[in-house]
Amino acid sequence: MESLVMKRFTSLLPTFDSMLIPTIQALQILGGSGTTEEIYDQVAQILNLPDKVLEIPHGNSSQSEVEYRLAWSRTYLKKYGILENSARGVWSLGSTAINHDELDPKEIVKTVREAGKSKVILPVPMTKASESLETLNELAWHQQLHEILLEMEPSAFERLVQRLLRESGFIQVQVSGKSGDGGIDGVGIARINGFLSFHILFQCKRYQGSVTSGQIRDFRGAMQGHTDKGLFITTGTFTRDAIKEALRDGAPPIDLIDGEQLVQRIKELGLGVKITIFESVEVDTDWFERI
Repeated sequence: MESLVMKRFTSLLPTFDSMLIPTIQALQILGGSGTTEEIYDQVAQILNLPDKVLEIPHGNSSQSEVEYRLAWSRTYLKKYGILENSARGVWSLGSTAINHDELDPKEIVKTVREAGKSKVILPVPMTKASESLETLNELAWHQQLHEILLEMEPSAFERLVQRLLRESGFIQVQVSGKSGDGGIDGVGIARINGFLSFHILFQCKRYQGSVTSGQIRDFRGAMQGHTDKGLFITTGTFTRDAIKEALRDGAPPIDLIDGEQLVQRIKELGLGVKITIFESVEVDTDWFERI
């Protein structure tokens, strides 16, 4: 009887190609990017998969059969050019404007299989550029990126912050996407070394000026009753009083990320930023003369 029940649930397992479109839908729901765990949860909800189906293991491994097949779905979508993934396990849509109704799973599978093996791109060895050129490049990209951030739509900027937090190790990151929420733009869970975790509320503002202590107090007021930790991200700066208020004794702490720290973090994570290394080669004529 037990084997018959298992056989019935096994018949309900979705194939990897039937999860191609749900994977895209899941990432759209998640704001354009998500971890493998977040994608898995969303796809399971979209397909309304019973727990018994989700519990079916893949062979003798600790991975479930759905997880295994969903990994193939992501791989095919990546080779097709729809998905991208980072070394930190975050997957993202190449474009948030993708219309999944216009996509044919059979065509995706056929195209990828006909393309054969994907190309392997070897990393370029790191070499040091000249200090003067590096300084000029630093000023140029920093200013350009800062201007781009200031010109972004509020919803796009919130999605960028959501992606940045995910790439930084946060999980279950959600943005509210609406006003009138008391200054709270989103929530997430920060993990420390994979063992400890705590909830945070964050606010992100595209400012050219400075965030004041009053705005920090308003944000802290919105945090009360929800969490004991906050994160305030801005493209501008913080006044001295704002910094003092964020660290005031006896009040829930609020971490601050200003425009300088923000663009540096975006660079470190490689989000929309490509780093080109210039190699300088000098011939030591004395070395050859000493042979």
